[in-house]
Amino acid sequence: MLVATALPCFAGEVAVLKNGFSIKHERREIVGELTRLYVNADGSSFVDVPTSEIDRFEAAPEEPANPLFATAANKSTTSKKGTLFPARPVTDLSQVVNEASGRYRLDPDLVNSVIKAESGFMVRAVSPKGAQGLMQLMPGTASQLGVPNAFDPQANVEGGTKYLRELLERYNFDLVKALAAYNAGPQRVAQFGGVPPYSETRAYVARIVKDFNRKKIAQGKASAPQKGVAAKKSSVVNQSSTAKSSPKSGAKTTVASAQNK
Repeated sequence: MLVATALPCFAGEVAVLKNGFSIKHERREIVGELTRLYVNADGSSFVDVPTSEIDRFEAAPEEPANPLFATAANKSTTSKKGTLFPARPVTDLSQVVNEASGRYRLDPDLVNSVIKAESGFMVRAVSPKGAQGLMQLMPGTASQLGVPNAFDPQANVEGGTKYLRELLERYNFDLVKALAAYNAGPQRVAQFGGVPPYSETRAYVARIVKDFNRKKIAQGKASAPQKGVAAKKSSVVNQSSTAKSSPKSGAKTTVASAQNK
């Protein structure tokens, strides 16, 4: 079993990743080879990032004029001649995911789990088959989704989240089938009447479901003292699907393991 080791950090800290992303979080802890970044104060939502991909931690800057971007230290730098240069902005991934998830009424934890499985949060990731960016969009799919540059993190997450929503609607919110289609293509799901018998696709679906479940279980434990046993029971749904999300809140459910699908 992995042992989580808490690390001291300042409230409102920023993790600056080697790929240029920054992730604002309230606290962090080490879980095996990952660093878990809790993006809200009550610890109900978090992002697991490979520790080796984190460049440094800094105190969170004041809220910038454009909420999609935050500077590494929110300061300008001064040359020897005294000229001021603004610090290079880095994309706030949590903000990008939250905004895209809100538009398409999806749980941001689910979107983060997909990004983790697809690219490990690497903005320049390219698969052997040519899928690109954070959510690994194939060029044809990216074009259909209106994403001109799959390496633009904001556009990639926007397109990938939209596509995931479309697949969920297509399969009546059956998360397992939607994830299988995201990985292997809708035509393969239609051909086999469900998850294709490919080891890669089955492992992919199981990996995302497990990661998403872990987050929902952690949220359930965090809310248990306030909501009691009823809240814990309501967090688990059928193995093959998530509950349909409402336009305002999105799906907040736990999905059972899909390894046997």
